[in-house]
Amino acid sequence: MKINPVVLQLQQWCPVFAGRVAGGVDFDAARASHQVDPPGAFVIATGDHASDNDLANSIRQNISDGFDVMVILDATEQGAQLAADVLHDIRAQLWRALVGWKPAAEYDPITYAGGVLVQIDRALVIYRYSFASIFQLGRNTDTDPAETWQELEQDGLPRLEGFDINVDCLDPADHNLKHPGPDGRIEVQLKEDLP
Repeated sequence: MKINPVVLQLQQWCPVFAGRVAGGVDFDAARASHQVDPPGAFVIATGDHASDNDLANSIRQNISDGFDVMVILDATEQGAQLAADVLHDIRAQLWRALVGWKPAAEYDPITYAGGVLVQIDRALVIYRYSFASIFQLGRNTDTDPAETWQELEQDGLPRLEGFDINVDCLDPADHNLKHPGPDGRIEVQLKEDLP
């Protein structure tokens, strides 16, 4: 999942941060860059999880993209008890901004996965709120662009224009030609041209 749309959504819909929201891949590196002052947040991509393929002759998997919103509060101004109340209010703003919102057309609405305290000391309180959204790997129609190697390979095949079928029946079989099984004589011929 692209992180930038999530950052923009939080900047717009979480007034507690007053626009102090940034994104990254690694929280420690993002925090060390001093991109945001408390109260602020970092959106961090945390990974994806794939379901098993659910088709026999093609590929279709649900992929759950996860991300964390790392909230940073100044503990010197708040104290631990007040910080807990502020985190409760921030969580409500995060839910209103993200839960049910679709980060892109191919994604399902975002769901909340939980939260956990990361750090608390005299200077900072850092709390992690986790979210996820699911999308499908493998297209639904032939007009969609290829998403897997199999789809790309199949797109390169010539169009099926028709088929010919020769039927050699098992019964009645000529026991003089072959027994058991098809005797090598074609009893029925079918030809189908596709539009």
